Amino acid sequence: MNVDEKRVLLLALKAGELLLKSGAETARVESTTTRICRSCGIDDADVFVMPTGLFLTVNSADADHAVQSYIKRIRGARTDLERISQLNALSRQLEEKTLTLEEAEQRVEQIGREVQFSFPVRLLGAMMIASCFTLMFDGGLTDFLCSLLVGALTYLFQMKLVVRLQLNWFVETFLCCAASTAMTLMVTRLGLGDNFDPIIIGSLMIFFPGVAITNAVRDILAGDTVSGVSRAADAILTAVSIAMGAAVVLQIYGGMGGVL
Repeated sequence: MNVDEKRVLLLALKAGELLLKSGAETARVESTTTRICRSCGIDDADVFVMPTGLFLTVNSADADHAVQSYIKRIRGARTDLERISQLNALSRQLEEKTLTLEEAEQRVEQIGREVQFSFPVRLLGAMMIASCFTLMFDGGLTDFLCSLLVGALTYLFQMKLVVRLQLNWFVETFLCCAASTAMTLMVTRLGLGDNFDPIIIGSLMIFFPGVAITNAVRDILAGDTVSGVSRAADAILTAVSIAMGAAVVLQIYGGMGGVL
């Protein structure tokens, strides 16, 4: 395998890794990775994608070279649709020969380093998710305003405290949802909100695994059953963690004399 082929494979692996870490579905990761290889002259490339791993095997056109296999372990996935769009566009630019290999390498490294949204923007997004879902579940104006506060405090609690503890995702989601429910009960007891039910639901929607559920269904329908079932199990466990976090606090609140 020559140097250029190795560069192409490393580029494809890096792009696939970023796609998986950004929440892309299996078929998209496989097509994008394969497109990068073929656009650079590597026609015999096979990709196998799992939510936690990426396997890439190529057979060089040179008969003297053995089959090359690469494995990339994936950790720490999150949803970033903008990054997925950028990487997908990059692979198509390579295919159309409007981007050189050197430019593609630089661009992938840049995409991997970029922070798409600043912390204040992400905080505002959490507030809007909580407040808008509160309205959808029949919350009033005061509930809307309370959910803005609870959404902000919940996101700050997650990013400034829980993330730094480096816990696993199940415990992290449980703690965040428990804290969100407790804060909702406190602000409603203070008379800032009329009904805690829609506020709790709205604040919990920040953690709802909507993209994971969608990708699980898409993977299963596309024939990627193992990946689909794995994503579905992850989404179900996330939902269980959300429910447990809220239920524990509500049970404690009811046991202490609160009215549920």
